[in-house]
Amino acid sequence: MKIANKIIKALFFTFLISSVMIFSGVVYLENTLDSEFKIKNGDSLTITAPVPITAEYNGAKLSNVSGKYAPLNEFSVNLKAFGIIPISSAKVEVVDQLQVAVLGMPFGMKIYTKGVLVSDITSVSTQNGNKNPAKKAGIKVGDYILSVNGKQVYTNEDLGYIVESSGGKNMKFCVIRGKTKLYFNFSAVMDKNTEQYKIGVWVKDSSAGIGTLTFYSPSTNLLCGLGHGICDDQSKKLLKINSGEIVSAQIISIDKGKMGTAGQLKGKFNYDTLGDIRLNCNQGVYGTFKGNLKFTNLTEIALKQEIKEGKAQIITTIDGEVPKAYSCKIALKGANYNSSTQNMIVTVTDKELLEKTGGIVQGMSGSPILQNGKLIGAITHVLLEDSTKGYAIFAENMLETAQSVANEQLKEAS
Repeated sequence: MKIANKIIKALFFTFLISSVMIFSGVVYLENTLDSEFKIKNGDSLTITAPVPITAEYNGAKLSNVSGKYAPLNEFSVNLKAFGIIPISSAKVEVVDQLQVAVLGMPFGMKIYTKGVLVSDITSVSTQNGNKNPAKKAGIKVGDYILSVNGKQVYTNEDLGYIVESSGGKNMKFCVIRGKTKLYFNFSAVMDKNTEQYKIGVWVKDSSAGIGTLTFYSPSTNLLCGLGHGICDDQSKKLLKINSGEIVSAQIISIDKGKMGTAGQLKGKFNYDTLGDIRLNCNQGVYGTFKGNLKFTNLTEIALKQEIKEGKAQIITTIDGEVPKAYSCKIALKGANYNSSTQNMIVTVTDKELLEKTGGIVQGMSGSPILQNGKLIGAITHVLLEDSTKGYAIFAENMLETAQSVANEQLKEAS
């Protein structure tokens, strides 16, 4: 009897532990697997995960999307672990083969903000002590000042002139915070040292820098690069663009990266205009192509579920203007499908690149990554604790953003 009880208890605890492990696994997969997938007509949906994942449509295993599925363009599937344990549902979109011209060449960015960005707030030294009228009124770092008393503000000089001309009288400020338009009424104070009226803010109206172009999309006529957004150095806020240019550039020197310090590619603008910037967002910089370059060789974009951990190639330029391929390894992040930007971890393995740059450095952001002849993503960031490693974004996510930009252009034209 005692032996039987021990067996029952052992079975119970085994069942309990197994149930907890299965439940934890389901929760983990539910939080990491994407809820949307693109798939090419005739291809099977294979999902990279720690355990086998199958997709079912109307109770049947989804083996390919030819025939009865393709005409739907979009349909929902149920995802199951080992083919039996329900995880979640996902939307599948059937797409044509996606092709772009892979670049890897350096480019210069000249950006002008929408209004002026408040990058810092500081006190003004007055005869009556330190004052900060902007802060007191409610203006914050990251706000964009669009107008004052109905007058449009385009540059730092515009704001300075309006504030100085106010003579200390009350002014009405129109400000954008995120997507919300706000209004503030307050007056400037006189700086006792300069005898000028000030409101206590540092503002920014433009930015410039060098990055790497990822690809050109013939279907949208867009140049896509950087893989991450351009932010203000002080506020760390994404710059809202009023206008901007993409120009050709060349690399002239390298500050080698090392542990704890990010290296940098140093370059100069050639001032040959390649395009007009249309969007600065978390997925990179996107601009309408206007240059004279000819793109003849097109490369297929790999969908995220096609990417495998292991060997790949970085296409980048570390000297002059000519891109070159360098070896690397990629690993998919645990929650890679739920991120729109940092989807992969890249480790540089190429001896030449390690010798010259120390791995990944600033200016390489946007460098394309190829695997099995397909474009899988682009470099976005370097890991400060290890300059041989960095993050990368899926190329599929960048192309999706490019399509959104193209759709907005069509709306504007209609």
